[in-house]
Amino acid sequence: MEDTIFGKIARGEIAVERLYEDDWVVAFPDLNPQAPVHVLVIPKKPVKNILDLGPEDRELAGSVLLACAAVARKLGIDSSGVRVVLNAGSDAGQTVWHLHAHVLGGRALSWPPG
Repeated sequence: MEDTIFGKIARGEIAVERLYEDDWVVAFPDLNPQAPVHVLVIPKKPVKNILDLGPEDRELAGSVLLACAAVARKLGIDSSGVRVVLNAGSDAGQTVWHLHAHVLGGRALSWPPG
């Protein structure tokens, strides 16, 4: 897999405000927020997107979702509503080819999203 900005963030080569971190993931504010709260959760392991996850990635995938919930609680959006978005492929809006979850909240979010 080609190296990406998210790979560099995961390895600590690019400094970001780390809102959450554990052995599996890093969470940081999105530079182009689409809601009052917009955080990205990325795995430290380079994975292109959810379609590239395999059975060996069960713990990693679960860690991404658990981190999304931890970030929502930490930032106080857990009681009003949270949207977690995982894009896979350019038609879905993926622009960085490293798995990442968008955690959005802080306002009412309309449906459909796009």
